[in-house]
Amino acid sequence: MLSRQAESRILDWIQDRNQQSALLVSGARQVGKTWLIRECLQKTNSHYLEINLIAEPELIPVLEKTKSVEDLVINLTAAKNFRFEKGKTILFIDEVQEVKDFVTRIKFLVDDKSFRYILSGSLLGIELKGLRSAPVGYLSEIQMFPLNFEEFLLNSGVPESTIQYLSDCFAQRIPVEELVHQKMMKHFIRYLVVGGMPAAVQEYVNSFDIAKVNEIQRNIIELYKLDFTKYEIENRKLMLIAVYQQIASQLLKQNRRFNYQDMQKGLRFERLEDSFLWLSAAGVAIPVYNAKEPRVSLSQNKKSSLLKLYASDVGLLTCQYGNAVRMNILMEDRHVNLGGIYENAVAQELNSHLFPLYYYNSHKMGELDFILEEGFSVIPLEVKSGKDYKIHSAITNVSQNPEYEIEEAFVLGNCNIQKEGKITYLPVYLTMFIREHVTLPVLEPIL
Repeated sequence: MLSRQAESRILDWIQDRNQQSALLVSGARQVGKTWLIRECLQKTNSHYLEINLIAEPELIPVLEKTKSVEDLVINLTAAKNFRFEKGKTILFIDEVQEVKDFVTRIKFLVDDKSFRYILSGSLLGIELKGLRSAPVGYLSEIQMFPLNFEEFLLNSGVPESTIQYLSDCFAQRIPVEELVHQKMMKHFIRYLVVGGMPAAVQEYVNSFDIAKVNEIQRNIIELYKLDFTKYEIENRKLMLIAVYQQIASQLLKQNRRFNYQDMQKGLRFERLEDSFLWLSAAGVAIPVYNAKEPRVSLSQNKKSSLLKLYASDVGLLTCQYGNAVRMNILMEDRHVNLGGIYENAVAQELNSHLFPLYYYNSHKMGELDFILEEGFSVIPLEVKSGKDYKIHSAITNVSQNPEYEIEEAFVLGNCNIQKEGKITYLPVYLTMFIREHVTLPVLEPIL
């Protein structure tokens, strides 16, 4: 049974009987939403009814015709032979996106206060069918992702005390003890192959059989492609499968930027923009947009037509490269360029901490792999997979430019923690603590 960080938030909602909103748990397919909700309901001995609108499509008309709590109870008790108990029952509706306007009608169900409601759905359906348009205050949302690296460590048997030690090292900018550092790098290397899809991690934890892990990953990729096919039929302007399949090859290139010409000569951004947005909304791809300047506000400096596209899960990415690449990763063959794979792991980790992601490129300054915005600060990041992690002209140029007012910049690689001026070298596995330990400027009071 996997440990997930979202568990405590779901448990808090279940146990707070004064909660005046429904709970929506969203995320990409196969990230463990249904399993975790069910686990939390059972752990709290909740009285609940679970319905899945994809597995039980005959229930869709039941919900579509629901105009009152009375309708809901009568129809579901008849369909499911289930007895609702006022003040106790939680109705768990999985794949809620199959009933387009159900979330917009959640207000009258919540206001009745007879029962409580947990809704779960894929990000793609929720985004595209407008399910977030519920009245303000009537819907709380938890977004789930593949397991991030901290979750992977916990499920791999790393004690919480060790993770706290790593956090303390980051906070104090002091090196990690070498034996611990080497063990964490070993875990990180395995994470590059296993990734964070719950079924793949569970198989890894159970058997350490990478062949079985790989089979699970291939099945998930095929499931995604089936989803893409359905939406492509609905909207013939979309090129979801073609774009998704390009991610792995684009990340092998030197600059990682998505080149439309590789798909089709003469293809322009406008033809693919909807596909990028859909893949992002589905939670299966992570776009990183170009920012024209590394300064606040990055969203105002965004140039949408220039972007990098990363897989939502690094394990699904390396699965597509085949056995030879996976063996090179696990054997830590330093002759193989793993730059794009390292970057994907970093993008995935930052995305799980809800950072909007940007990169910066200038003929004069060079290219920064990522730029983050936190408060009133911009944080440049460069990712290095080899031994030359101290060669980083772009991050040096940007950090030394007084116009950008950079407080601290990070180089992420196989190195240990070391601080030199404004640049801090970090083991790549400590990306998980950037949100927690970035330094923000202290503002002077306005007199």
